[in-house]
Amino acid sequence: MDYPGNLFVVAAPSGAGKSSLVKALLELDSHVQPSVSHTTRGPRGQEKHGREYFFVSDAEFDQMVLGDGFVEWAHVHGRRYGTSKRMIEDRIAHGQDVILEIDWQGALQIKRIFTNAVLVFILPPSWDELRSRLERRGEDAPEVIETRLANAATEMAQAKEFDFVIINELFERALFDLKAIVHSQRLKYVSQRRARAETFTALGLT
Repeated sequence: MDYPGNLFVVAAPSGAGKSSLVKALLELDSHVQPSVSHTTRGPRGQEKHGREYFFVSDAEFDQMVLGDGFVEWAHVHGRRYGTSKRMIEDRIAHGQDVILEIDWQGALQIKRIFTNAVLVFILPPSWDELRSRLERRGEDAPEVIETRLANAATEMAQAKEFDFVIINELFERALFDLKAIVHSQRLKYVSQRRARAETFTALGLT
């Protein structure tokens, strides 16, 4: 189905800067709305229920799975994450641009359901920089960092399945690249025809 809104899906290994880039984009572009995923992990730092994630129990998550409530869900670092199907459909059906941060497995699942979804993968500039960012974050024990680095090799191998790849070496440049991807989708013929219907009608392009 060709929804009037755009769906952007951003994936990356832990520490590549995905969350920071999406947050900065949301602050700059009020027309992009975040999709809030459900997770069985606990909140980190200043995270709040309903803002960064919907934090739910395993039983609550199981209930949503059985009710076909997720457009995708996956195990990531020993926890489960899922994206509400109804939330995505409602927003893009009303012409909103939606962006969500998920793992590569979820991104590919979403692409199979929402074929017009735009998949973006964020890469770090090097392994050393990825390790350094994970250590500077100060959120994980050393053994968890090693697990995340091991998982990153598998995750980054999936970048070839995505529509766009951004290398987050300099944050400002990576943010510019992400903004450019979003803007380019709005300039596609079908998007412009929806957004500027009166102009197209006046020009006889209906």
